[in-house]
Amino acid sequence: MALTGIKAIAFDVQGTCVDFFQPLLRAGAAINAAKGLDIDWAALSAEWRELYRASMDAVIAGRRDWLRVDRIYREALDKLVETRGLSDRFDGAERDALNEVWTKLDAWPDTIEGLTRLRRRFCTATLSNAGMASVIALVKHADLPFDAILTAELATSYKPAPAVYQLAVDYLGYGPDQILMVACHKYDLKAARAFGMKTAFVPRPLEFGPDAAPDVSPESWFDVYATSFVDLADRLAA
Repeated sequence: MALTGIKAIAFDVQGTCVDFFQPLLRAGAAINAAKGLDIDWAALSAEWRELYRASMDAVIAGRRDWLRVDRIYREALDKLVETRGLSDRFDGAERDALNEVWTKLDAWPDTIEGLTRLRRRFCTATLSNAGMASVIALVKHADLPFDAILTAELATSYKPAPAVYQLAVDYLGYGPDQILMVACHKYDLKAARAFGMKTAFVPRPLEFGPDAAPDVSPESWFDVYATSFVDLADRLAA
């Protein structure tokens, strides 16, 4: 009954709609083979994202000026290359090319079918921390059927800042309680719920690879817990 008034659905993208782990590992394996390196790309991926999140949190807290996510990723990559003693093995062009992996991610197996069905009944939009150009490139690469592209760049902030969730209200034309936020990250849904949105958790147990154990347990405060986008479409009668 809590979901009967839903008119629009906003989706987190990286991790929720697409898999970033396997594409990064493939890119890393190709680099290792070409350069004769033995980099643990699973570990590097985790460290890369930790640095990225720390930079975004610094922006939200006002400790540094706003910076688009692709530039944050590139800045973090430079730090990784330096701390791992690999500065002489990756020139600027190679780092730029590796940084583009974040725009060439794979849709999860259920994503396109679920989005296609949900779009028939609801207005669907991204609500990502990545930049506009990056999300547009990613959506085109993965062939994701969205009605609208919204990203934190439009608010010059990052989730979980309320200004990012306000974008969905301003650009989709519905009240917070008419918008369902879908994510595999609990921090995202907690902030969306505090803003007044409805929430749907879709677990992605392989988001960080087969050896990781992300928190995918149900919570009583979720409006819906769906095992996949297809399951979410079933639950919303789409």
